[in-house]
Amino acid sequence: MLEQLVEYDQELFLYLNGLGNTFWDPFWLAYTYKLNWVPFYALLAYLMYKKLNTKMFVLTLVVIALMISFTDQVTNLFKHGVERFRPCHEDGISQLMRLVRSSCGGRFGYFSGHSSNSMAVAVFTSLMLRSRHKYLPYILIIWAVTMGYSRIYVGAHYPLDVLSGFIFGGLSGFMFYKLDKYLQSRFQLK
Repeated sequence: MLEQLVEYDQELFLYLNGLGNTFWDPFWLAYTYKLNWVPFYALLAYLMYKKLNTKMFVLTLVVIALMISFTDQVTNLFKHGVERFRPCHEDGISQLMRLVRSSCGGRFGYFSGHSSNSMAVAVFTSLMLRSRHKYLPYILIIWAVTMGYSRIYVGAHYPLDVLSGFIFGGLSGFMFYKLDKYLQSRFQLK
């Protein structure tokens, strides 16, 4: 059963990765590059700042930093624990795929850090700001899902790597949102 799932995952990867073309490559390379999103993150931070007082905003930034660190570290534990090769390091797949970047990253890819971190940010921020910005959760989820697709497009991850990253990131975002709410209620009482 697991072997069949891996085979389907590889076939879906080759199909989705094969949809790309050189016209769209620069767009997806820019989309997947984390530093290009700094202005977007700054906008999200500004929206949070507008909702919270300064003390609570700083507390929330600390919680977000912990969330990203936690999500990143657990992702790395899975990558080195599961040791599933990235598509570009997989014999039989690397010869058939499009590798859009100059390299695809480390040897192991399960699960996607880009997918887990972007979904964690999307869920956390959506829960925090949904009362003031009703369309923001939709925008953030679409942004995170598109980030996951970008990882398949550039040849860095299989679809299952991305889906697993979404699930873990969503759980992480929800858990740290609850932690942030708890800490804010504790600090407001003082």
